[in-house]
Amino acid sequence: MSSVRPEPIATSELERIPANEPLIAPAPPAEDDAGPETPLTSFTRCHLGIVTQLEGSARLPELVDAANHAREMAQTTLDLFRQTIIPHHAEEEAELFPAVMQSANANERKAVRGMVERLTAEHREVEGLWKRLEPSVRAAARGNRSEVDAEVMEELVRAFLRHARYEETVFLPLAERILGRNGNQMAALGLALHLRHVPQVVGYI
Repeated sequence: MSSVRPEPIATSELERIPANEPLIAPAPPAEDDAGPETPLTSFTRCHLGIVTQLEGSARLPELVDAANHAREMAQTTLDLFRQTIIPHHAEEEAELFPAVMQSANANERKAVRGMVERLTAEHREVEGLWKRLEPSVRAAARGNRSEVDAEVMEELVRAFLRHARYEETVFLPLAERILGRNGNQMAALGLALHLRHVPQVVGYI
C-alpha cells in the first residue's frame, strides 16, 4: 500500500509566524452536542501539552547557568571563611591583641582592653552567624537542594562590615601608634605572623 506524504511547510511560511504566536492553535472546548473526542483531537491535546512544557524548557540554559554560579559562589564563601576569616580572627586574638595590650602604657591600657573585648565579641558574633549558615552553604556548594537564609546572610554581612570599619578606623590606628613606639615589639609581631604562615614541614623518622 502506498502512503501519501504530507507536503512540508515552506520556510517562508514559518518565518511569517510571529515569535510570540503559538505554533499549535488550542483545541476548541468540548461541547455537549459536539459528540465524543476523535483520535485526532487527542493528538492535538497531546501536542499542546508537549509545546507548553517545551516553552518552559527554553529557560533551562539560563537556569543551569544560575545554578552553576550559585555553586561557585557557595564554594567561594566556604573557602573565604575556612581559609581567611576564621584564621584572621585567630591571628588577631593570639598575636595582635596581646602585643598591643603589652605595649600600651597605663593611660592607654583601659581603652585598649575595652576595644579588644569588643572586637573579640564581634569575632564570636560573626562566627556564630556563619555556623548557622554553613550547612546550607555547604549543601549548595555540592549542588544539593538548599535554602540559604537571606536574613541571616544579610545580618552576617552587616556584622562583619561594622566590625571591620571599627577596627580599621579606631583600633588599628591606635595599635600602630602603640607598637610604633617599640620597634622590638613590632618586629616580634611581624615574626610571629610570618611563622604562622610558614608551611609545616613533616620530617621523616
